[in-house]
Amino acid sequence: MSYPPPQGGYPGYQQPPPGQYPPQGYPPQQAYGAPPPQGPPQGYGHPQAYPPPGQYGQPPQQHGYPSQPPPQGYPQQQQPYGAPSHSPYPQQQHPYGAPPPQGHFPPQGQYPPQQHGQYPPQQGQYPPQQHQQPPYGGPSAPYAAPPPQPYGAPPTMPTPPSPGYDPNQVAHVDMSGAADALRKAMKGFGTDESTLIRVLAHMTPQEIPALKQTYNQRHHRSLESDIENECSGYFEFALLAILRGPLQQDVWCINNALKGAGTKEALLDDILVGRSNADIRAIKTAYQQKYRRSLEADVKADLSAKTERMYLMILAASRQEESAPVLPHAVDADVMELHRATEAKTGTEQLTVCSILTNRSDGQIRAIAQAYERKYRRALESVIRSEFAGHMEDALVRMVRTGADKAMRDAISLEECMKGPGTKDERLTQRVTAVHWDRQHAAQVKGAYKHRFGKDLISRIKGETSGDYEKILVAMLE
Repeated sequence: MSYPPPQGGYPGYQQPPPGQYPPQGYPPQQAYGAPPPQGPPQGYGHPQAYPPPGQYGQPPQQHGYPSQPPPQGYPQQQQPYGAPSHSPYPQQQHPYGAPPPQGHFPPQGQYPPQQHGQYPPQQGQYPPQQHQQPPYGGPSAPYAAPPPQPYGAPPTMPTPPSPGYDPNQVAHVDMSGAADALRKAMKGFGTDESTLIRVLAHMTPQEIPALKQTYNQRHHRSLESDIENECSGYFEFALLAILRGPLQQDVWCINNALKGAGTKEALLDDILVGRSNADIRAIKTAYQQKYRRSLEADVKADLSAKTERMYLMILAASRQEESAPVLPHAVDADVMELHRATEAKTGTEQLTVCSILTNRSDGQIRAIAQAYERKYRRALESVIRSEFAGHMEDALVRMVRTGADKAMRDAISLEECMKGPGTKDERLTQRVTAVHWDRQHAAQVKGAYKHRFGKDLISRIKGETSGDYEKILVAMLE
């Protein structure tokens, strides 16, 4: 499925002059050679901690969880939508180590903790390790090996699992009131759907296991089974997606993508592409526990050739961590290797491109994309679209968009589900559910959607859905 042709900067949008951004402005990206921000880097999935609705441009509240140390030479993260903008490609680049220009960074200590770094790694988990970086464009590291690091670089801090991907992340709260309200809503004749929506729409990943356990202990019933018996259609589909929690929903979706005739590669991309090493390992472990099969073995059985190789590179969980430095010479080497493997020759070295993009961090991919466009006057996403096709094209484009701006990536993905004749309801429900787990990211996605498409995301969803199904999707995004 194609996207609008690129117009400079992020493919598909027009970069206005500095100081002339609309209120929902698309956040500019800083060149890879800029000095590091005064604060910790942001992690996967939804690395930038977004402000709540109505507070664009203001740093969100700290949550008290330790974050990772700042990397060296790391490019500036996206600003919140609506923050003052500047050109992503400044005419004069600041030297490494120079202080940041005044007015471009908040005071030290005011950067929000990264969304997926809100929970510190458990004692003994994810120890920093140092490895020599493989040749650019070479084969990926052995599967399940820790990500490589540039020679001589200081050890990096692994990105912790996302909320809901660590079994030790459990909310120790009293869920008896919520459990009783849900049982009352489904007991007897008829179902109180509004109560189901009110109770479940804003549950956190840590609260879901506690709620299901409390429901079972107090009422000797399975909450998921009761939902299946009392609800139907996409309303039931959405509620069950919430009750599985983010990790088990990912596992369920992967199994759904691989089972039966054909493979739903778009669903695999939603779950696997651009994830942190810790999340990939958690997904593989949970998949093995649930289905008693290796996820890598199922991918090999369902896919073939270079597409199979690409997904196995992703499942290797060998990406550079987000705390790894963005080194200018390494970025330049990747840019030249990507050009050599694509535009500079007849035929494309597809696995070389896959190897680079599946092994670099989001910050490194962002720097590579910016440097590529400056050097060759063409957006990296446009190069991928012209040199690749089908499922591999879609996956590689998603990798680049993940590094560029996750909020805009998700806004575009949601519109894909609604544009054209008919609504892709199952995919829309899956994507809304995935976005809603991080409230600040959901707010930023709404801002990105407004900027990109000139309309309100919730109003768009209301126009494509109806009934309780509409209400649960809207409630998750409000």
